[in-house]
Amino acid sequence: MHLEEGTLSPLYKEYQARKILWLFSGGVLLCGVIVLSISVGAVRIPPLDVLFTLLGRGDTKRWAIIIWNVRLPQTLVAVVAGAGLSVAGAVMQSILRNPLGSPFTLGISNAAAFGAALSVMVLGAGRMLSSQSDAVSILSPFAATGAAFFSSLMATGVILLLSRTRGATPESMALSGVALASLFTAGTMLLQYFADDTQLAAMVFWTFGDVARAGWRELTIITAFVFISLLYFFAHRWDYNAIDAGEETAMGLGVKVRQVRLFGMVFASLISSVIVAFVGVIGFVGLVCPHIVRRVIGDDYRFLIPGSALLGSLLLLGADMAARLVLAPRVLPVSVLTSFLGAPLFIWLITRRGRS
Repeated sequence: MHLEEGTLSPLYKEYQARKILWLFSGGVLLCGVIVLSISVGAVRIPPLDVLFTLLGRGDTKRWAIIIWNVRLPQTLVAVVAGAGLSVAGAVMQSILRNPLGSPFTLGISNAAAFGAALSVMVLGAGRMLSSQSDAVSILSPFAATGAAFFSSLMATGVILLLSRTRGATPESMALSGVALASLFTAGTMLLQYFADDTQLAAMVFWTFGDVARAGWRELTIITAFVFISLLYFFAHRWDYNAIDAGEETAMGLGVKVRQVRLFGMVFASLISSVIVAFVGVIGFVGLVCPHIVRRVIGDDYRFLIPGSALLGSLLLLGADMAARLVLAPRVLPVSVLTSFLGAPLFIWLITRRGRS
């Protein structure tokens, strides 16, 4: 039962207002970073010209082509993928009651990578190229996404079974995720073993994870799946709050914990599979962002879900910008930078829990 607006204390209203201010500030910052991301690259475009071009007032045709055909879809894919992975990690940490949970650390992303590789190399869902700009061309996006989703569901089923066993600690589940990741990585390596040189080179580059290869078609498909999943997560924000208080408390409040856990994991797997199918494996975004947001605005999922989405977009977009600038004119895969950021935090979380 929700309190009426008039019964809320001034202190609580101020508490909510601060969270809303943080979210508004994050949205404004994201808009600015989007413009900045479009402006940097091999061809530097002044941010004001980027803004004028996006508003339909640009007068430089060359810049318009670069912005609309190359930079804008890449930037928006980073925004959508970062938001999806971050929120998926936040929800998994709640429904599994595991602060180490995320699609990457629990092996779901690796499972999706195996399924996508199987569909492309065996089922003919795509063709492999050796060019850096287009390592994988997906001919049948729904076949690739479906295979990735099926594989990620297999990993999800194992995780759910482990979460229900007695004595299942967050650390043991994280170790189980390492085992699952190793298993599916071995399957991907087996496929690579039977590939020719061109396929192998392209396949290795694809598994790095990079948003640069995505275009408008990929953006449309990713956005559709991520948007539906995020709507589901936000609709169940009160359920996640209740689960955080304990399963017995949640069931006492009428929450169907098993159903919420099952569908939450399914939608998290869907997000992981569609992102992996088109941009490859991007690690640690789902682990890092929710913990940072919790430090700023707390554990309330009414604010944690949109906050995680904003920070995930900012993190992946910032990593993509850095990947273009660090070794320019070479472009690093964005997953390299996210792993450099996420790995130390993952170790810190494990050691911190060990001392508690």
